[in-house]
Amino acid sequence: MSLARIALVTGGSRGAGRGIARGFGELGYTVYVTGRTITPGDAIGWDGSVLPGTVMETAAEVSAAGGKGIPVICDHGDDAQVAALFARIKQEQGRLDVLVNNATYIHQQLLEKKPFWEKELDAVRILDVGLRSAYVASWHAAKLMVPRRSGVIAFGSSFGASCYMHGPAYGAQKAGIDKFAHDMEHDLRGTGVIAVSIWMGPLVTERSLIARETNPEQYKGFLETAENPEFTAHIIDGIDRAPDREDLSGQTLIGAEVAGNLGLSDRGQARPSYREMLGSPRQKNPAAVY
Repeated sequence: MSLARIALVTGGSRGAGRGIARGFGELGYTVYVTGRTITPGDAIGWDGSVLPGTVMETAAEVSAAGGKGIPVICDHGDDAQVAALFARIKQEQGRLDVLVNNATYIHQQLLEKKPFWEKELDAVRILDVGLRSAYVASWHAAKLMVPRRSGVIAFGSSFGASCYMHGPAYGAQKAGIDKFAHDMEHDLRGTGVIAVSIWMGPLVTERSLIARETNPEQYKGFLETAENPEFTAHIIDGIDRAPDREDLSGQTLIGAEVAGNLGLSDRGQARPSYREMLGSPRQKNPAAVY
């Protein structure tokens, strides 16, 4: 059994998940990294190019950063594969300290300025891999965490939960996982396990760098303020160690803001909140109806 903290980052072949996994590696975590990519080719950038990144490469980067990366090929749209993943973690580690629900579906028309009915219906898959899969993974994680009375279930979200961003399917997925954190906190209260949703700012990822080139006006000045995705891992770790972690549970938190409260920076840089421009998270509602 590992003495290091154990994290699971879903959807870690590339993008936000890849960086978040690396961030936990920087903190010395053992990180299970899931994804479907064994060889590049199943993910395409906005310009039609094949995106780099595999599950094995991400795991190797976690280890190089100071942690231990464990790659697991897993399709989070397949409940049986997800159940096998958590069974493996339980057998190998006996516990799980952090789950980061990051796996999602990125449709090739996501950035197109078209109404939803003029985009392919396939874009709705984000509600299966992104919303439903986050519920399934959280269900399994809670069964590992609650008996040990510790753990964090985190959701990677964005301002798209509040403002119009990339269309209604994307927005509904982000709003849905924010509500997961809110309602799961109610059920988890008093167990030592917390649930939070983090609104990340613009991120430096493979797709976003291509987007800057293909949509230069929309992404003008992007790199000057964009967050490194490793930043989110440090934020989640800081939340778990915070003395007010129970109060933070159930909240949708703007990553840049909570980082400032925790005394954390992104490679020495404070990142902007975007609250005034893009909107505010919904506040916790104390009402409960059974």
